[in-house]
Amino acid sequence: MNKPIIYQMLPRLWGNEKSRPKKNGSLAENGTGKFSDIDEGTLDYLKWLGCSHVWYTGILRHSTQSSECGCMPSHPQFVKGKAGSPYAICDYYDVNPYLADNPEDRMAEFEDLIKRTHDAGLKLIMDYIPNHVSRDYGKVNPVPGHPVLGAEDDKDVHWSPENDFFYYPGKSLTLPTPVQKGMKPYEEFPAMATGNNCYSPNPGINDWYETVKLNYGDEHTPTWDKMMDVVDFWASKGVDGFRCDMVELVPQNFMKWLISGIKAKYPDVIFIAEVYKKELYGQYVREVGFDYLYDKSGLYDTLRTIVGKNVREDGMPVELWQSASGITRCWQSLGDLQPYMLNFLENHDEQRFGSEYFGEDAHRTFAPLYTSLYMNTAPFMIYFGEEVGEKGMDEEGFSGKDGRTTIFDWWSIGSVRRLRKVIAAGEYRTLDVAKLVKAGMKKDEAEVFVRFAEAMRLAAHDEAIRKGTTYDLCYCNAGSDGFDKDRHFVFLRDFEEHTLLIASNFSGSEADMKITIPAHAFEWMGIPVTEDMHPGKVIEVKVPPMDGTIIRLV
Repeated sequence: MNKPIIYQMLPRLWGNEKSRPKKNGSLAENGTGKFSDIDEGTLDYLKWLGCSHVWYTGILRHSTQSSECGCMPSHPQFVKGKAGSPYAICDYYDVNPYLADNPEDRMAEFEDLIKRTHDAGLKLIMDYIPNHVSRDYGKVNPVPGHPVLGAEDDKDVHWSPENDFFYYPGKSLTLPTPVQKGMKPYEEFPAMATGNNCYSPNPGINDWYETVKLNYGDEHTPTWDKMMDVVDFWASKGVDGFRCDMVELVPQNFMKWLISGIKAKYPDVIFIAEVYKKELYGQYVREVGFDYLYDKSGLYDTLRTIVGKNVREDGMPVELWQSASGITRCWQSLGDLQPYMLNFLENHDEQRFGSEYFGEDAHRTFAPLYTSLYMNTAPFMIYFGEEVGEKGMDEEGFSGKDGRTTIFDWWSIGSVRRLRKVIAAGEYRTLDVAKLVKAGMKKDEAEVFVRFAEAMRLAAHDEAIRKGTTYDLCYCNAGSDGFDKDRHFVFLRDFEEHTLLIASNFSGSEADMKITIPAHAFEWMGIPVTEDMHPGKVIEVKVPPMDGTIIRLV
């Protein structure tokens, strides 16, 4: 099997060609991408890049301030940004009308996208958001034949096992945001609990005040059946997997019941959990049944800290360095859970590597990338634009200049527009910087793209990376000439008669390592001993600053 490689994309931003978007601009001013922008050329590109899955983020219909393109505006006092959060769902059974060329045909257009994705040999992932919905969930006409959450709730009680939501009888909601001039405040009576477990009629500015929390109870309740119906609805349309939002806020027994029920009907559907508590990883895999878990709190945080410290090493006291040996501790702590981790360097919640808040320069991404991508058979996720070094340093509106790509604003990303231009011309296959620049990329984007694409394609096609075993060489080279256990990370990947040595240099200076492979590695991995390759042989490995190197040994 191939190593799963997931490409996360916001269709709203992917296809938007607006060259000069306006800060806090409306949909009419700034435009939006469409389902149709994810055309055969785009999907062929993703397949060529090495991707096996596409996660289309922001498909489910969510609350927005906009009234254009078939949208029904929500009260701006609780909507975050002009576009609104893709995680404030107002209808679980609908897709966003602004993504369709003809809003009335939006479901048919999404179904066409499913078919195009499958025809390209890719699997489709979408969000499942089980913990919360928008404050005005249900404001649009419900899809016939499907339940509407809260329609039969008893709002005169705070909690009931028959209720889908939590209420505060006799109390009105007080939002932490100001009311626009000339507009009445948003009214919610009785007030409902807020999505981030804020059990109060007065959520704060840092709460998820745009959402209300679902009530699952302690055992099987009517809410369970309604939420099972949601997943079944999309799986029946051919959706191949669900990225499950904030599952740590949802009862494990519900998720176990849901996953087992869906897999009984659709055995190949996968479930990816957004989780952060490492001590619960085993439960979510072995007991709940998730296929993959975000390893944000493990490998991502470890690599981010190493990069954040070591990339700024000039003049920094040694005690402030973050040792690369933390990578070894990270994988050792996982044990047999390692294959279930979803590794990444970027996603919609995190800052872009090329931003001034993380790696500062996307050319430096290859030290952490070679580690995260190549160290094991676990899946890896790319965030759209990452392959050209998108910096995320636009000031879009609700999302400020924070190193993240906005999910709240109508916007267009210059680096992605240039990437799409190269895709349309078919020049990405050349992996030639000069030709990529001629086709529309900036030089630094083209340089990053060539390296990034080569890395992804190797991960997708090389058998040692796809399904081989791993051997950490750091412990046995701690005292070797040129090897710095705090700045360097070196490991083997092996499958049958094919062995790779991969080295990452997390320092600002070129590394000239002399690496020895111990006899145990030969025995454990079954590497054939030859005159040229044998235990104790010293292999010289040169790695540029903040970069990685791959050497084929066998």
